[in-house]
Amino acid sequence: METVNKKILLVEDDPNFGIVLKDYLAMNDFDVVLAKNGMEGFEKFKKDNYDICILDVMMPYKDGFTLAKEIREKNEHVPIVFLTAKTMKEDVLKGYKAGADDYLNKPFDSEVLLVKIKTLLSRKAPNTMADSNQFEFVIGGFHLNSKLRFLKFGEEEVIKLSPKENELLRLLALHENDLMPRELALTKIWRDDNYFTSRSMDVYIAKLRKYLKKDENVEILNIHGEGFRLVIKETT
Repeated sequence: METVNKKILLVEDDPNFGIVLKDYLAMNDFDVVLAKNGMEGFEKFKKDNYDICILDVMMPYKDGFTLAKEIREKNEHVPIVFLTAKTMKEDVLKGYKAGADDYLNKPFDSEVLLVKIKTLLSRKAPNTMADSNQFEFVIGGFHLNSKLRFLKFGEEEVIKLSPKENELLRLLALHENDLMPRELALTKIWRDDNYFTSRSMDVYIAKLRKYLKKDENVEILNIHGEGFRLVIKETT
């Protein structure tokens, strides 16, 4: 079970706001390192590993856009959230081009920031998992070779999976006994997350359940509003 608090780099030039925000995040079980400008922020970033960066845009010595670009050169995957008083469309677009994952206009509700942080952190973990090179899996009494798209139960004849069936079952297997977020599958396999692709995925889940019902110890559970779980019961 995860016991280490997620580490946040907070770069904010307003000392009072920075301390208040740092304390709020610390109260919500985050380990927060506060930097007062972009130059100090980058020095702290180079010296440690962070799970997420929260950057003010307007700062002395080095602004948030420049800092984000430098962070991206060092780490392509760490989530970045911008905090800014700017509301111009051009500035929002500039932020995303600099590598931002999300954007909050000041003043903002701190609970909204908390939700955004948790959402970005939850996306980061499964995406890393989904990018795994693993292609062979034992799923109860089944053997899946996702490179050949073969699913085999015991000594029975091989089932040739369709490309989407194969990718979906592989994602489920990578998250064995854990949540596979619905959004992850839709963006990784269907490249879109809307009502129609979501209904399409439900059809493929039903097909996989039909294949897997040969083993009573293997089950795909629907976690309402979140995704699916490939459960493999231990046999005694």
